[in-house]
Amino acid sequence: MLETLDEVRNDLASRLTVAAQDRRSPMHTACVATADADVRTMVLRAFDPVTWTLRFHTDTRAPKVAVIENDPRIGVLLYDKPGKLQLRLTGTGEVLRGGPVADAAWAESNNFARRCYLGEGPGASSDAPTSGLPEQFEGSEPDDEALRPARANFAVLLVKLASLDWFTLAHTGHRRARFERQGDGWQGHWVAP
Repeated sequence: MLETLDEVRNDLASRLTVAAQDRRSPMHTACVATADADVRTMVLRAFDPVTWTLRFHTDTRAPKVAVIENDPRIGVLLYDKPGKLQLRLTGTGEVLRGGPVADAAWAESNNFARRCYLGEGPGASSDAPTSGLPEQFEGSEPDDEALRPARANFAVLLVKLASLDWFTLAHTGHRRARFERQGDGWQGHWVAP
């Protein structure tokens, strides 16, 4: 059981780091809510413990991109069922279509993941069930040349965290701590679960 707010904040940073690096982590996929109250599951790709920034990947054509660019408020929910721990995070979203961060994220992706950005835009209507991918890429990995047009549809979503809510379940009594960003640091306090 963690006893100090510093221990809790360090636990938060550690869990987010592991969640971004380990695809088997229960917190690798997060529920991400935009200001229009739409929620979707997204893969946590990176966490910067210095700036407390989360990184996700998105399609530039996804409706959430326009929502974030109009109102950047974001909510993120992560849950570790075996660890009995919930993280509720809020922050400000920024969509990066180009530049060093987006270019590096694209370069780190494999061609199988990149092919998702070749298809129809998210939410496009269809008369039949569809992956949205061009037929020649159903179940196959395109080469670099075939993926060239996909890069225009790829973007990074950065979420700079503004509040952190750490909630753990225990038969001896639940514990909850909340942190608010104060400049470059955090102000924390214990709260009743």
